[in-house]
Amino acid sequence: MKKALALALAAVMAFGLVACGSTSSSSTAASTATSTSTASTPAAASDVNAAVFYYNYSDTYISSVRTALDAKLEAAGIKYTDYDGNNNQTTQNEQIDTAISSGANLLIVNMVTSGSSDTATSIAEKAKAAGIPVIFFNRAVEEDGNEGAVLSAFEDIAFVGTDAPEAGHMQGKMIGNYLIENYETVDLNGDGVIQYAMFMGDASNVEAIYRTQYGVEDCDAVLAENGKPALEYFDAGNANKYQLDMNGAWSAQAAQEYMQTNLSQYSEANGNMIELIICNNDNMAEGCITALQAAGYNDGKGTTIPVFGVDATDSAKALIADGYMTGTIKQDADGMAGCITALASNVAAGEDLLANTDSYTKDEANGLDNKIFIAYQEYTGE
Repeated sequence: MKKALALALAAVMAFGLVACGSTSSSSTAASTATSTSTASTPAAASDVNAAVFYYNYSDTYISSVRTALDAKLEAAGIKYTDYDGNNNQTTQNEQIDTAISSGANLLIVNMVTSGSSDTATSIAEKAKAAGIPVIFFNRAVEEDGNEGAVLSAFEDIAFVGTDAPEAGHMQGKMIGNYLIENYETVDLNGDGVIQYAMFMGDASNVEAIYRTQYGVEDCDAVLAENGKPALEYFDAGNANKYQLDMNGAWSAQAAQEYMQTNLSQYSEANGNMIELIICNNDNMAEGCITALQAAGYNDGKGTTIPVFGVDATDSAKALIADGYMTGTIKQDADGMAGCITALASNVAAGEDLLANTDSYTKDEANGLDNKIFIAYQEYTGE
């Protein structure tokens, strides 16, 4: 693949041609919901025809990655077609088959089934059979503890994402520090303990698992260091200590519905009000805030229940600016898109997929030079 692209580029240069990118028509099939680039190709022409697969367009964070990646691929002169998996792995598998048969020569994949080496292997094998590179992004391609099962088994393969535990650790410490500074205000019933709710996006997603675990554990560590008791889950009958989006969609609707039910039983009047809300992503945080506002909270007029999320989406930033949400952990959509584009540009130039990537943080613990981490950051407002 890389040799063919290099030869094509050499031929272009030899004849002094100036190339421009072609435009491909969008698919009208509901299951693929594709969009295509129309940008002119720079002088260093690209023969890359990338197929970009998203697990679900409706995910707010993924939408921000898509917007950034579309713009960066166009600026790099790389043709692309976007596909919406609609949170269905079978749909995405069929889309990958269609893209390869239609001439795609680079796969950029945000897998529906996160942390599944079987799914990732199947996709990698399709790419290998077609002689084309594959860049996985955002959602883990291997199970926790099974690192390298896929990424070490294939050539022309890479992953661009995050160090899964990092967001949970960062969120937990941020919450703990906030509570130490605002303990009496947050402790609405004055019992000396903070009652919390936790909203989990997907029980099988390694990011969700670590965020759920460390968002509480690291907060408790900060509280203990300052002589405060550990957080207490609001519902003593829930052994899991979280409420799960049963569709694995990390959705605002699921969180809103849960929170509406919670508030019908737990309130200041009953002396058992939920005093802190921790969410695996900003979508769920927004859903909780909608429910809180319907009950007279987090509206800038009375009591504000601290709500924390992950992603730093534009809508979450607006809620923080308005004082309705307390904080979030920024997952850098633009940085992720930039790294993916850099890898795609390597393919376009006939270079090694991982050329010029030494400045990125990689999974050194598992010896995976092709697993690139984009750092998280705390966000509590500009």
